[in-house]
Amino acid sequence: MNSYVRDLGLLRDRRFSLLLTARTISVLGSAFAPVALAFGILGLPGADATTLSVVLTAEALPMVVFMLVGGVIADRFPRRRVMMVGESMNALAFFALGAMLLSGWTPLPALAAAAGVSGASMAVLFPALTGIIPEVVPSDRLQTGNALLGLGANTSRVAGAVLSGGTVVLFGGGWALMVSGLMFATATVLIACLRLESGEQVAGEKHSVIADLREGWREFASRQWIWVVVAQFSILVMALQAGHGVLGPLIAKESLGGPAAWSAFLAGEAVGTIVGVIVSLRVRPRRPILVGVLLCFPTALPYVLLGVGAPLPLLVAGSFVLGVCFDVFGVLWQTTMQREIPPESLSRVSSYDALGSLMFGPIGLMLAGPVAAMVGTQAALLGCAALVVVSTLAALLSPGVRNLRAPVTTS
Repeated sequence: MNSYVRDLGLLRDRRFSLLLTARTISVLGSAFAPVALAFGILGLPGADATTLSVVLTAEALPMVVFMLVGGVIADRFPRRRVMMVGESMNALAFFALGAMLLSGWTPLPALAAAAGVSGASMAVLFPALTGIIPEVVPSDRLQTGNALLGLGANTSRVAGAVLSGGTVVLFGGGWALMVSGLMFATATVLIACLRLESGEQVAGEKHSVIADLREGWREFASRQWIWVVVAQFSILVMALQAGHGVLGPLIAKESLGGPAAWSAFLAGEAVGTIVGVIVSLRVRPRRPILVGVLLCFPTALPYVLLGVGAPLPLLVAGSFVLGVCFDVFGVLWQTTMQREIPPESLSRVSSYDALGSLMFGPIGLMLAGPVAAMVGTQAALLGCAALVVVSTLAALLSPGVRNLRAPVTTS
């Protein structure tokens, strides 16, 4: 208990509290999006799974294409300002999507363009967020800081999963998306209030973008444990994007009762991530990457359950397991990255991490609808589960994954 009290003492730091509050509100905005966007699009006249695939692919592609540039920007410029730009872009995108659904003017190219702005905002935000945490949190409190940020984010996901389903049912997807935009705008204001000491922002000597990318690549490629796990996640995320973005909502619409059931599934996952945070606050494995990779095996469970037509309570339990495992993995991964990578290269390495992990995500989204039409939604979900298991087994073959050890800590 004393250890948890010591962990929570980090909340007394004003800068960390501002970052935590901004991130929590931003994730709450994001948590409205999956249900609101999925069922808002599926509810349009003539829309089907392929329509949803197009919009979600339009969101995912810019995130992949611009991720490396986002890493260079976050290593060159004050990360606080970079995050403000990213949150503002997200606010603009979701206000536009909400306005289109509310007005009834919903041409597919316009929906895709607005979704693309949201995707580009994530390419800006993610590397900056990874890099700003060591600027705010002392090095010996990094895992605690990552876990508390995860706690705020995951609490928002629980609230968002529950509230978004109710908002969509009562008011429609358009209003839920407008609420998302308002939350991103609020996060922008909070980040603007975050003041970092000038010495804490990595300045670095300016080079060409290509030279910066080459330097980041050397840091990335020289560590086997990074590129092996990133290769694993390129396949795993493809399966997750297909399962969570298209196939899961499709099953919910076909046989589980619609958005309320899918919200329950997402809420189970979000509750699991909160439990995962509590675990990750205290767990200190000597081989953090090995433990993280092993935790990927149970994440196939919800797709197996969806694929065999399990009842909703079992599906929620499976999504809970996924949430626990992924959150513990995420904290261990982020903390290891922040400890092992030089600060001046951290955002670029994290951008390579994100690019590699997400690069096949759009393929999963594009193929999900057509594959479901060909083989059936349930069979497609079982295929997603198989991809998760096979990619995880392959990652365990790497000595770098199995043998990387964390420094001894007394916390």
